[in-house]
Amino acid sequence: MNKMNGKVALVTGAASGLGFATARAFAQQGASVALVDWNEKHVKEAAEKLAAEGYNTVAIQCDVSNDKEVESMVIKTIATFGGLDYAYNNAGVQNELAEAADQTLEDFNRVTSINYQGVWSCMKYELQYMRKQGSGAIVNCSSIGGIRAGAQRGVYHGAKHGVIGLTKSAAVEYASRGIRINSVSPGLFQTSMSDQMIAAGQKEALDGMLEMVPIGRLGLPEEIASTVIFLCSDDARMVVGHNLVVDGGLTV
Repeated sequence: MNKMNGKVALVTGAASGLGFATARAFAQQGASVALVDWNEKHVKEAAEKLAAEGYNTVAIQCDVSNDKEVESMVIKTIATFGGLDYAYNNAGVQNELAEAADQTLEDFNRVTSINYQGVWSCMKYELQYMRKQGSGAIVNCSSIGGIRAGAQRGVYHGAKHGVIGLTKSAAVEYASRGIRINSVSPGLFQTSMSDQMIAAGQKEALDGMLEMVPIGRLGLPEEIASTVIFLCSDDARMVVGHNLVVDGGLTV
């Protein structure tokens, strides 16, 4: 049963990984989906792949660290599909590994402009439309890095902590106006980001972290997708300002 027929979803970081899996999940539920990514070629390929499966999609190139591009991205989504009901603000990057004393301003600005400011910008423009229609659901992507510490990852973790704060503050502002806002915190998942860690010589660190996961494996992108669908659906109509951790028990 398609619970989201006639609805419109927007997913950032949708060219691959968690974003693409979630875009597909929205489409499978009957929603029209705007797939957004900074990589124009890859996001077009992703949207075309879903379109070939019979789903209603549009590809939008957008750098979420650019506030004007984010505004245009939301406007284009609404112009294409006639509305906006759900958003998964997923785009994110890892920081360069470095102790706090050695982190560079360049990397700090890069990571926070995408992982923190990007979520802020996306929410801002999504909410400007949703508050007019009096309904909507937003899920922001944080991380287990948003609820714990990690050596040499302070910039990334700081930004992800910030996402949870943004989510909770906005959630209490808009809950009474028909808009629910929550966040999801993935643990260790099989994505391009984990592949990049291995390519960067961090496989030993990744394997060490995996040993601490009670479920004993990496998560699948589809397992985040189903979580986002739940948080956006009417099944979660009483879930407001919650950070849902999906990590196989790692942070327990």
